[in-house]
Amino acid sequence: MLSLPRERWLLDRARGAIDGVDDGLILLLAARRRLVHIVAWLKARTGMTGRDPHREKYMHARAQTLASRVGVPDATVRTLVNLAIDDACMQQGIAGDVHGLDVGQGRVGMSRSMIPPMPISLAPSTLAPHLLRWMPPPRRVAPLVRAIPGRWQHALLEKAISRVLALPLRDGSLDFMKGRRLGIEVSDLGLRWVLTWADGALRVITDEPEASVRGSATDLLLLAGRREDADTLFFQRALVLTGDTELGLTARNLLERLPWEDVPLGLRIALHRGAGFARMAREAHRERFDGSY
Repeated sequence: MLSLPRERWLLDRARGAIDGVDDGLILLLAARRRLVHIVAWLKARTGMTGRDPHREKYMHARAQTLASRVGVPDATVRTLVNLAIDDACMQQGIAGDVHGLDVGQGRVGMSRSMIPPMPISLAPSTLAPHLLRWMPPPRRVAPLVRAIPGRWQHALLEKAISRVLALPLRDGSLDFMKGRRLGIEVSDLGLRWVLTWADGALRVITDEPEASVRGSATDLLLLAGRREDADTLFFQRALVLTGDTELGLTARNLLERLPWEDVPLGLRIALHRGAGFARMAREAHRERFDGSY
């Protein structure tokens, strides 16, 4: 049985991890509000007004599906989605009863004119550095990420790869991967995936890789989002290639030749903005902790 000091140490560590998750929730909420502002602007441009019941129904159904997979109670996720919708309605100045809240009517001093304007910008530079430096680094959230079942990680990775590499999958450029095993290691998250060609698609398997590309979550995202080129990252040792060098270089050259415009627009935006956000968070965190990350 653990001694009391040891139990207290574990309690403090667990609470620290919860604090990191809570910080992430606030940052995600801030990012969501910026996206809501953009959606409101686009709705106005297309003549759409008010709430969209079909969209709200879809949000609930989607959230409930995910919640059932990860063991979150229905009532909890329903409350969370309702709060997100309420916040979006208040942000847009949509009056009326929203899930029992009298938005813009029963709240003292709440009116559309009092909602502060937000600049229409997707650039990560609009996020305050003093907030980013409090965002937990990847190694802090690594235990939470690794708690995600492997089959879910594999399914998400295969889906993302199928979208990014749709053209090479069709034209045979990935034939060199038939019977080969290429690993991707995210060092600060403690994750590793091994890819191979099977049944006309890249699949994630559990075998040992012939070659591996290793790097931090931020550096791999910078490469995927075209924020940095592979040569620079490898030269700086931010990315490391081990094993069968020929296989690794062939895969890298394929990615470099892949026309960026062939990647779906939504995924391009997510990768590009996400990479910029991750780099700013790393720089802000390094300033706060004198270079450690």
